[in-house]
Amino acid sequence: MDRFEAMRIFVAVADARGFAPAARQLGLSAPAVSRAIVALEEHVGAQLLRRTTRSVALTEAGERFHADCKRILADVARAEAGAGGAHTAPQGEIALTAPQMFGRLHVAPVVLDFLDAHPQISVRTFFADHIVHLFEEGFDVAVRIAHLPDSGLTAVRVGHVRRVIVGSPAYLDARGVPRKAADLAQHDAIGFAINGGTTAPWALYPPGRKGKADREIGEPRMRLAGNTSSMSIAAALAGHGLARALSYQVAADVKAGRLRIVLADHEPPPVPVQVVSTDGRRAAAKVRAFVDFAVERLRREPVINGSFEWP
Repeated sequence: MDRFEAMRIFVAVADARGFAPAARQLGLSAPAVSRAIVALEEHVGAQLLRRTTRSVALTEAGERFHADCKRILADVARAEAGAGGAHTAPQGEIALTAPQMFGRLHVAPVVLDFLDAHPQISVRTFFADHIVHLFEEGFDVAVRIAHLPDSGLTAVRVGHVRRVIVGSPAYLDARGVPRKAADLAQHDAIGFAINGGTTAPWALYPPGRKGKADREIGEPRMRLAGNTSSMSIAAALAGHGLARALSYQVAADVKAGRLRIVLADHEPPPVPVQVVSTDGRRAAAKVRAFVDFAVERLRREPVINGSFEWP
């Protein structure tokens, strides 16, 4: 069997986690798919899939080979598209990932308007509050709220967001407004549990100083902890204590007076918002078109570009 065809079958089996669903997807018989995988494993000299009666899973060698196969097949598809003109005419599917709340509030409207402007393109979104690896997981574009390490990815900065501490007016009227990091010891708070474990500390900085050596740790009483920002914000709105959030997450509530920002002069440095893609200007036309569209739109968002008028 052709090497590229065998790789395509292997990727389909791994992604579908089974021979039968992959066979249906590829329009092949299950025995043909099974024979192709056996021949491929014999050729590479390693077991790529671990089979049980109920499921199929990648071995350690299979995980590495799967990532390599997806990258090679994508390169071949781009080369063929370029030869046929698709590299210059936007068409096909774009796979996009973003943080969950940011995706819902700010990325989804961009996607919908982009689809209206480009009827030959479809978009698959995955909004999640963890890092999604573009190469390994088959995504074209990501919107990231983070300082990014050096990598082979292309990042375009579109703005920034603040890390703020908020409380409801009723809670602050009853318990007082903290003025410095030490005051947090007298307050209840809603913590963010890292991977379901311990809550992240609240790093604060004295006014005018943002160096690591200047950092102070605020230690409120964490009476409640969760793994989603939505839960923390809801608890703060209900008066259960202070919560830490990214500014875009609470902008509407602060504007409406349902929450107040405290210790604004002690905030850490802002966090950049960036549109990340795998191939930069060498990417397929569909990806370049979306990146250009998203960058222009997101840079106009007041809560991202710094023009939002906070009370």
